[in-house]
Amino acid sequence: MYRYIDKVESILDAVKRDERDSIEKAIKIITEANINKNSIYIFGASHAGILADEMYYRAGGMITINAIFGREVMLDRKPITFTSKMERLEGYGSALASTVNFKQNDVLILHSVSGRNPVIIDLALAAKKLGVTIIGLTNLKYSKSVTSRHSSGKRLFEIADVVIDNHGDIGDAACSIKGTEQKAGPTSTVVGAAILDNIVVEASQRLIEHGNKEAPIFYSANIDGGDQKNKKLINEYHDMIHYQF
Repeated sequence: MYRYIDKVESILDAVKRDERDSIEKAIKIITEANINKNSIYIFGASHAGILADEMYYRAGGMITINAIFGREVMLDRKPITFTSKMERLEGYGSALASTVNFKQNDVLILHSVSGRNPVIIDLALAAKKLGVTIIGLTNLKYSKSVTSRHSSGKRLFEIADVVIDNHGDIGDAACSIKGTEQKAGPTSTVVGAAILDNIVVEASQRLIEHGNKEAPIFYSANIDGGDQKNKKLINEYHDMIHYQF
């Protein structure tokens, strides 16, 4: 009855056991970016982009994380199969990168389960050339089982400064279905969200320990006084915020 939940719990246990060093590095990078007022960005294509939504403009989320949205690889694009074509189109990620004012010591979180498609590699290479620190969230077993679709021959884990493995199954679906070879239940979204939200929580704690009176975390707009508190934080961190209100 709870096979999927049990599977997710086992993957999270593996993440806690094996990704401690990488997650610690990511926490330090996000903490230092906030202290030094370097910009933080996140991108993923298609369903990988759900984590950009998770990190962007939400109660309990970090105000200073800016989502990069590629119109042609978002899930409301019709026909939906067009997103797959655009993920694989070399040059599209470079064009996206050109719309972002990346600066040295900024941070870019990239989420790609396979880490093989040109859109993610283009973005990683363009940002890295400008001195941006890349945090890559990927599935190492999956990514190492496939070849790159980019002319560089690179996959995300071969470019990122910090690599966090989501420990999912190859193909992402994780639960066997009796009577068929098919599997169901992709785990990258729930595990990836847990990893990134954990990084936000721990970075926020460290900012308080550094001397900040408040961390740059959104209050819910549905609690009394939430809008006013958020406005104060937005004003404090406005140099790091690159989206409109």
